[in-house]
Amino acid sequence: MLAIFSNAIIRAPEELIHAGIRTPTPKKPALDLLHAFLTTFPSSVYMSINSLAYISYTHDSESSLHPRLFAVKDEIFCMFEGSLENLTSLRQQYGLGKKENEVVLVMEAYRALRDRAPYPTSSMLGHLSGGFSFIIFDKTTSTVFVASDQDGRVPLFLGITSDGYLAFSNDSERLRGACGKSLASFPSGCFFSSSTGLKSYEHPKNKITAVPAMEEDVLGATFKIERPNANC
Repeated sequence: MLAIFSNAIIRAPEELIHAGIRTPTPKKPALDLLHAFLTTFPSSVYMSINSLAYISYTHDSESSLHPRLFAVKDEIFCMFEGSLENLTSLRQQYGLGKKENEVVLVMEAYRALRDRAPYPTSSMLGHLSGGFSFIIFDKTTSTVFVASDQDGRVPLFLGITSDGYLAFSNDSERLRGACGKSLASFPSGCFFSSSTGLKSYEHPKNKITAVPAMEEDVLGATFKIERPNANC
């Protein structure tokens, strides 16, 4: 899966910007990244949303344990990869039918987070048990919301294209070709949103810092959650 967002709606982490400056490598613009993804996976489905977002997904090389799902409802676009072990109880919690799958559940959980303030993000995501990563774009509010499970069972990467778009994908090779050293693995137990930037929901009181990569490393930086202290 691939999602690319304009810097008009979301700002990339400063650490990734600095990584690209510190160790310059060739980059490509957002549309070239999208084209490379579609060329590699010709069965992909993709959509362009007012030049603010480009979204594409494919079932190629999909794991039976971590299927990919996509849904759109009320101008909320969501890609989900993985599975939730407590899906049945979560359906009851959010008032969903027995046939609703993970991507619908995540969209409903996001909607509750958006509309039922002050519902804490850490609680919403902390209730999701399993291996997953998901990417949401809310066209109504021009909001991006991305998260990964606490154990990093479903890998996700983020990077910055040459024209400043922020891209998320499970395919690190495609991102590396367009983002160069402005590339990192999405940290487990964390979320990224237009309003908050990169935060930990597993340890919400702890800061996230970036460790610069060595010149020979593929990734430009590694995000780390500071070790929880005794008062957290």
